Amino acid sequence: MTLFTAGSLGCALAWSSLSLDLTRAGQGAGGALLFGVALPLLGEAFPQARERAGAIGAFGATMAAATAVGPLVGGYLVQGPGWRWIFLINVPIGLATLAAGRMRLRESRGAATRATDVPGAVLLTAGLFALMLAVIRGNDEGWASAPILTLFAAAAILLAALFVRESRAGEPMLDLGLFAQPSFLGVAVAVFAMMATLVAAMNYAALYVANTLGYGPSATGLRFLPLTIASFVAAPVTAALADRVPPRLTVGGSLLLTAAGLELTARLDADSRGTALVAGFVVAGIGLGAGSAATSNAALSLAEPSRAGMATGMVNTMRQIGLATGVAVLGSVFQRRVTDATSGQLASVPLPHDTIAALSAAVGSGAGAQAAAGVPRPLRRTVVEAARAATASGLDDILRIAAIAAAVCAVVALVTIRRETPTAKTTVQAAPAPADGLDTAGETAEKP
Repeated sequence: MTLFTAGSLGCALAWSSLSLDLTRAGQGAGGALLFGVALPLLGEAFPQARERAGAIGAFGATMAAATAVGPLVGGYLVQGPGWRWIFLINVPIGLATLAAGRMRLRESRGAATRATDVPGAVLLTAGLFALMLAVIRGNDEGWASAPILTLFAAAAILLAALFVRESRAGEPMLDLGLFAQPSFLGVAVAVFAMMATLVAAMNYAALYVANTLGYGPSATGLRFLPLTIASFVAAPVTAALADRVPPRLTVGGSLLLTAAGLELTARLDADSRGTALVAGFVVAGIGLGAGSAATSNAALSLAEPSRAGMATGMVNTMRQIGLATGVAVLGSVFQRRVTDATSGQLASVPLPHDTIAALSAAVGSGAGAQAAAGVPRPLRRTVVEAARAATASGLDDILRIAAIAAAVCAVVALVTIRRETPTAKTTVQAAPAPADGLDTAGETAEKP
């Protein structure tokens, strides 16, 4: 939390793009560490199933709401005091969290310590870096270009080496045996799918609301409020049902709701307004909130305490890979469909072919408004209407693709996830009380 808070302050005070990149990296490292320990801490602090369900429900609601509320808060901050405040707002929150953690968190540690798997960490980091860079840059560089093919090849070699290393290591960083459990594999697929479909598609929905419908940053955020509220309400309700409803139904059901919400949203045309998004956002928001709670609870319950951090860390890694993959893949499809649709709409407009091609490419990349400004005034309205229709059509396409992918992954989750219990036992011992006298007393507990 200290690293994340300091990184946020550094981002707010950044004096150049490079300094912002570096401090953002520090902030990201702090956030990754928080994600890695959050659920294991909840599991240790709330050993009883009913209490743990409530804690995970609060965690899932917060995470789902935070994912969706970003455009709303960020829009107001950028439109008001300025972009630096989207980082500066984290500082008082971080300080308050540090104080609360110091007062409330009870220290605990496993009976046995583990050696740090440095080779595994290096291979995983390098492999994911190459893969994510290739996915993010593929649309701009060209998927068949030498740099992108080289990055994909490097990622394949590094991740293959990681598999060999982790399968032979005595104390691996990644326990690949977790993926041998069908239930864990199903949860990982569900988490990947949620981020690669709904969350990734919302990036392009936000661009549509802002650039095509013409709403400002704060008004754009308000259009996503139904998604935020629905996800915030659904998460604790789902967590409360964890002991009564099989996890395959909560996880698979959340993905089915996500697919239904995406399909409902894919009803846009040239005349659509912001209200056309409400019904789909509500249904998708329920799926997002329910999925956040259901997958968190399932990931935590599928591993014994000694591997809880590893299991939830692997699931959170799948979140990040899913988001990056979804943004890149859906973005590539969106750009191509919008560019082609704009070319078709403008085919009969009396403009040179080169101009139509440039306009179509600009609309596909989200810069249609600027490009249309250079069109002769009598034709400008025609170009704007063509761009609006093409953008709505392109967004409909990727929403439907995302809906199909979410539905397929929902079937995978329904088939693979079962109510399983960890087989190993781990003794978790309380750490010695600190010298300042804070109450961190705990008993030795043996947990399944």
